[in-house]
Amino acid sequence: MSVRYLSKKRGFAKAANNINGIPIEENMKEKVFVDMFAYENSLLAEGVKLVCGVDEAGRGPLAGPVCAGAFIPDLAKIVDGVNDSKKLTPKKRDYLYDLVKESAISSATAFVAADVIDEINILEATKLAMRNAVKALSPSPEAALIDAVKLDLPVRVLPIIHGDALSYSIAAASILAKVERDRLMLEYAEKYPEYGFESHKGYGSAHHIEMLRKYGPCPIHRATFIKNFFK
Repeated sequence: MSVRYLSKKRGFAKAANNINGIPIEENMKEKVFVDMFAYENSLLAEGVKLVCGVDEAGRGPLAGPVCAGAFIPDLAKIVDGVNDSKKLTPKKRDYLYDLVKESAISSATAFVAADVIDEINILEATKLAMRNAVKALSPSPEAALIDAVKLDLPVRVLPIIHGDALSYSIAAASILAKVERDRLMLEYAEKYPEYGFESHKGYGSAHHIEMLRKYGPCPIHRATFIKNFFK
């Protein structure tokens, strides 16, 4: 398991000044690693004890749900390689998924289905998934770092543009959301084999659009996303 163990007593901000005996300034990889905790450390310095990261996967596809992940890190147990899930290969995401889950104080995911997306729109569906994921955390966080979305929660919320590349907690949440959504789309690929969901995961690839026009939509297609293909 590629996990860093840092002293809870010292606190991450202090422990991170020197990792495995190597000064941060001597290793840019370590510098990036520490920078991924800037927002978490800022909140910890204010006395916040439990910070969660929140991110989504699946806002853009023509089919399938949107999924949100929420993640409270144990700052004594940090997984190497965690980054924005879009920058990771599927193999790397799958590898990190279990490590991230095992390292968390708490983690959760929540889905909002295609029919609800059509009813309330994708932004509101994304917010709903995020709220449900955060509500499922136990213990509850005192603050939430969220990738670019302004969200009403009963805790302090900090929306961060490109947060999945700037915050470890958000990046970990993005991995959980992406992997769980991709795995669900593999199940849908078996149920609806005509569309090739196993390859594009519901996104608008040329093959997906071709099959959509050939066979028409299935129950997990988003009607509001595909209407222009049938004019």
